Amino acid sequence: MITHQNYHDIFSTIDFSKLPEALRKGHEFVKKVTNNGSHWDNYHSSETIKKTIDTYFEKLNDFVGKNKKADTAKPHVKHKESGSKKVKETKHAHSPAHKHNVHEPHLVERISEELRFIRRFVNLDGKTKTKEELLRFINSMQKAILEKKIRKTSQYAEQIKYIQDRLIDTYNSMGAKIALELKPETHEMLKEIADGEKVLPSVSFIKRYINLNGKPGMKEKAKLLLGQINHAYEKGNINDSDPYIVEMHEIKKNLENFLSEKAVKVLEIEKSALNGLQGILGCACQNLNGFDDEQDDEDVSEQPVIMNSMDFANMRFKTLGFKDKWLQLIGDPSTNFSVMVFGRPKMGKSYLCVDFAGYLARNHGKVLYIAKEEGLDKTLQDKLNDKDVKHPNLYVASSLPGNLALYDFIFFDSVNRLGLKPEDLNRLKAMYPEKSFIYIFQTTKEGKFRGANTFQHDVDSVIEVPEKGKAVQYGRFNQGGEIQIF
Repeated sequence: MITHQNYHDIFSTIDFSKLPEALRKGHEFVKKVTNNGSHWDNYHSSETIKKTIDTYFEKLNDFVGKNKKADTAKPHVKHKESGSKKVKETKHAHSPAHKHNVHEPHLVERISEELRFIRRFVNLDGKTKTKEELLRFINSMQKAILEKKIRKTSQYAEQIKYIQDRLIDTYNSMGAKIALELKPETHEMLKEIADGEKVLPSVSFIKRYINLNGKPGMKEKAKLLLGQINHAYEKGNINDSDPYIVEMHEIKKNLENFLSEKAVKVLEIEKSALNGLQGILGCACQNLNGFDDEQDDEDVSEQPVIMNSMDFANMRFKTLGFKDKWLQLIGDPSTNFSVMVFGRPKMGKSYLCVDFAGYLARNHGKVLYIAKEEGLDKTLQDKLNDKDVKHPNLYVASSLPGNLALYDFIFFDSVNRLGLKPEDLNRLKAMYPEKSFIYIFQTTKEGKFRGANTFQHDVDSVIEVPEKGKAVQYGRFNQGGEIQIF
């Protein structure tokens, strides 16, 4: 009989890789609670943990006992030597009942990011959406790509690119609202992909259970949740093969106790148990809002990610690796920085920005310089030649194009002549969160930039050209940096 007293003596004799998933999870839980077997303090001090581990021991004893009996009853079979004829597989092995249904969804802890976006896109078919709603979709997709949640190596990269291009093209050409229509064959193909994964019922129940914790007036919701859990047990949707069956047993008991005690008004989950459940959901979801993943609600907002300050302090953020005078002026910014540049006419701010554009094109990616101030004329040509910055990665335009996806750095010369407002710049930044933006501003007679103060608050760095040929920078990457322009 396996108990907490002999567990760590016996488990070394058990091949845990051959155990069912639920028992392997139970073993991991014991390791975590006992700090790899160093103590059983949590087991003795927490009734919830004790019940969970005792349930695991009970199931482990049953499994070991059954396997011993099976090994004893199994007759010895002498294997034929190599060279003998292979025995044909029985007809039963090929019966339809044993065939894998290709349309059966794969049960997962969390729907992959690609499939979530594909499903969300399919759900737009036949619906009328506003421009703002499409922009939110585009922004969330861009954010996922930027954070490497969606990668170019994904098996669904082609579908994601199609969705992104279709959304951007629709957004750029639509009015205030539009009814989206997919071709039947496109809808069917994407829906079949989107339906390829389904969240484990236990994970959905765990999310909803955590959401009840510490909130008053949850009796009815707890009753509904318990009823649905019992129904899932009856239908076999939750069984001993579920990786979180131990946790589900404990959740059932806690809900039953909560509902049976009329004096108890608030469901309380022990801190240690809550930490364990949240650990499960750490890889399953970040939205503890009571929604199942299958609901795929388009506008569910993400909860902020909470990190320990020690872990956060050790994180490494990607920077561009600026060198020489640009490091001296700006510092080493992140890959999606924004800069505001202003100064009086003829002081050198456009020369500075043309020079900066050339540096970025030579070293860091594709650059678009929108020269609304001067247009594509000889003045801009002279600046490009004077600074010798012409490069295959540097593009120039006289107006703002409809799609900025091809470029890594975009210069607006000037924001005032382009007629852009703070909300316009914020919208572009949200639409292309991985891009860097450099905004050039005209000035008033007093030398202040022309426009609302909001412009200055929304950027990482502000570069002023206070006198001819001199640039001074104030910002988060290198406070007080300065260089000579010419």
